[in-house]
Amino acid sequence: MPVHSAHADRPARSVLAAALGAAALLALAAGPAQAAPGESVTVETVGRLAADGTVTLTGTYRCTGGTGPVFVTSSLSQRDPRVRHGIGGTAARCDGTTHTWSNSGTVTSETLRSGAAHVQATVMELRPMGLVPLPVFHATADQDITLAQG
Repeated sequence: MPVHSAHADRPARSVLAAALGAAALLALAAGPAQAAPGESVTVETVGRLAADGTVTLTGTYRCTGGTGPVFVTSSLSQRDPRVRHGIGGTAARCDGTTHTWSNSGTVTSETLRSGAAHVQATVMELRPMGLVPLPVFHATADQDITLAQG
């Protein structure tokens, strides 16, 4: 009788992780996404910074033709534009209708304060292509905002 070992799955998981990492790097190297006609993402010009350090960012999005899971992701930078912090992710529907999004998260490596910040929001789909889902970008927005206590 064959014996199954949890260790036997490690090579397959390593290959999958490497493929997803490579896909993400290729997508980043490709530069900002150009929205297809009728697709967009916006960022509100004021973000909220709670007393416990939680950041909440909001905006709207519109996309069409999603065949895989779709998300609105956001990142924030303050003081050093080279340092970006991921602030949550929201499941999205690509049905051609304008929807609102709201992402919240905390930053552990930097103390954020009220004032100027920069946000990048992206509507990204994980589209099934062969063995590995690849990222497809529907729309990206860069927005200078004000972080306000509240």
